[in-house]
Amino acid sequence: MLDRKFVRENPELVKENIKKKFQDHKLHLVDEVIALDEKVRELKVKGDTLRSERNQVSNEIGALMREQKKDLAEEKKTRVTEINQELVSIEEEEKNLNEEITSKMMMIPNMIAPDVPIGENDTQNVDEEHFGEAKVPNFEIPYHADIMASFNGIDKDAAGRVSGTGFYYLMGDIARLHSAVLAYARDFMIDKGFTYCIPPYMIHGDAVNGVMSFEEKENMMYKIEGEDLYLIGTSEHSMIAKFKDQILKESDLPITMTSYSPCFRKEIGSHGIEERGVYRIHQFEKQEMIVICKPEDSESWYDKMWHYSVELFLSLNIPVRKLVCCSGDLADLKYRSCDIEAWSPRQQKYFEVCSCSNLTDAQARRLSIKYKNDKGENVLAHTLNNTVIAPPRMLIAFLENNLCEDGSIDIPEKLRPYMGGKEKIEKN
Repeated sequence: MLDRKFVRENPELVKENIKKKFQDHKLHLVDEVIALDEKVRELKVKGDTLRSERNQVSNEIGALMREQKKDLAEEKKTRVTEINQELVSIEEEEKNLNEEITSKMMMIPNMIAPDVPIGENDTQNVDEEHFGEAKVPNFEIPYHADIMASFNGIDKDAAGRVSGTGFYYLMGDIARLHSAVLAYARDFMIDKGFTYCIPPYMIHGDAVNGVMSFEEKENMMYKIEGEDLYLIGTSEHSMIAKFKDQILKESDLPITMTSYSPCFRKEIGSHGIEERGVYRIHQFEKQEMIVICKPEDSESWYDKMWHYSVELFLSLNIPVRKLVCCSGDLADLKYRSCDIEAWSPRQQKYFEVCSCSNLTDAQARRLSIKYKNDKGENVLAHTLNNTVIAPPRMLIAFLENNLCEDGSIDIPEKLRPYMGGKEKIEKN
């Protein structure tokens, strides 16, 4: 969410930013916020004037009482009562207007970075840099669900009977591999100095509204019927919300945390749910990283975070590329974002496995996450997040890039301690 004063003083800049995100249907919000804000400021002036009058009249009442002029004092008391009633009405109107402004402000997108490429959707994201050698072996690579099935490692039919489309059973060595990459990713981030955390998997509605846009909430989140609780779509949600309404010490920044959680997503949209494989599903597990830092440090942390993703995937023999997200592909709270995409030798193309974002102070303003600087001022912090690893989707890239011609799977050296020392997964 943007600063209200910034919108008031820079309406054309905010409108231009909305246009760059191809959200012209939101342009009216800027003028509406400014008009409502003007009413609020008028009410403040009126309220301050009435409070000043009340103080003056109260002093006059005291003087009249000392002079034994009780009748005049009672008249003045009547005026104080009238002023109090007017103030109650003004404060109620001011409260309602502020709530309406906040509701509209939460639909206005964050300002994007000046160098974000302008594009309407993800087809216009920019392929910026490649890491590792994207190879295509001289043998046919089966579909990832078939690779898993060759190890008796997946059962989507049973999951369909039990839970419906978008769920899965993982078994045997494939299930163990799933857990191994999560454990490896956890220790990888701990070695980078991040604090490991297991967060709540359900959060209140005000926390949801603080960490994401209304559109994301509607398309992603499962609500617990009859309760003010939502299942998290990623642990970033509860990790950032952990610091809601907190004033942090500057000396404690940056806060760097890595978290494990299951994730639950409705996945409403044109892409739908994948019935056969595990690329787009309702439930998965994830290791996440988040950073809360001073504003001047957020861009350097953004670079560090996406580089961590590259390093981790290369250590698992998975080539990747960095794809810079264009303006139309940025969620409303994002200042900038990039996807780390893994190479699929079967499809001979890349697909998303990580998403790294700098949200500047957009989340922090919604959640009131501040720190006290050396001048004693309370300053909004900046928040960032990035996927460390998200199986079972990332297993697609892992299996394809580590598949041998005989159908076995090579286990990279870094992962072997988490697989009981196994160097290969052999077919049963």
